[in-house]
Amino acid sequence: MLKIKNLHASVDGKEILRGIDFEVKAGEVHAIMGPNGSGKSTLASVIAGNSKFEVEADELSFEGEDLREMSIEERARKGLFLGFQYPVEIPGVTMANFMKIAVNEQRKSRGEEPLTAAEFLKMMREKAKVVELDPKMTSRAVNEGFSGGEKKKNEIFQMAMLDPKLAILDETDSGLDIDALRIVATGVTKLHTPQNATVVITHYQRLLDYIVPDFVHVLYKGKIIYSGDKSLALKLEQEGYDWLINDYKE
Repeated sequence: MLKIKNLHASVDGKEILRGIDFEVKAGEVHAIMGPNGSGKSTLASVIAGNSKFEVEADELSFEGEDLREMSIEERARKGLFLGFQYPVEIPGVTMANFMKIAVNEQRKSRGEEPLTAAEFLKMMREKAKVVELDPKMTSRAVNEGFSGGEKKKNEIFQMAMLDPKLAILDETDSGLDIDALRIVATGVTKLHTPQNATVVITHYQRLLDYIVPDFVHVLYKGKIIYSGDKSLALKLEQEGYDWLINDYKE
């Protein structure tokens, strides 16, 4: 599904990613962990298509197509979804209108007819249940006045509506209390199927109690320096990164 070989990314002349090799197959869940400043959010942004980064790679492809040839919008239409660490507010645009445009644009790109008003409302009610989102929230402006937990629920609600092939969730657990974390993470798990894939960027094992990864990768100084199974996340929670970093040689 996603193939990355020897990925380098820089901004304003500063190299952040320094040779990433990473592959995600359908049905898999990957967790990316690492100290602050290691390049985790940069990797997510580069895959999603943030143009502020200068990118070089031997391969950067999604379902066999070169991502470097695609705009952010094209990547989204192909089935890429990025859940932001800090979701932005969009004053004056209701969630319902925002999602109706997004869903119908996606359907248009697949050659499908737009949903009728009744079909869309039914779909929206069903998907809101995934993250226990109050249906009244959809009549409010996107993220405006939302609490941190409501913003993160809203991100996963959008994911449910768009049904992406590959979801990249950048610190979805950031700022969540225990109940909100459970709701958001359980929602992500409900949306996972053998046909799609999820990449979770996180600092904490607690998220991975709900979203159980097949693979855990440690990113440090712009490189993946270690990979393992779900037990690696628990070890990192207990022992930190020093045991890896001290043995790392550039």
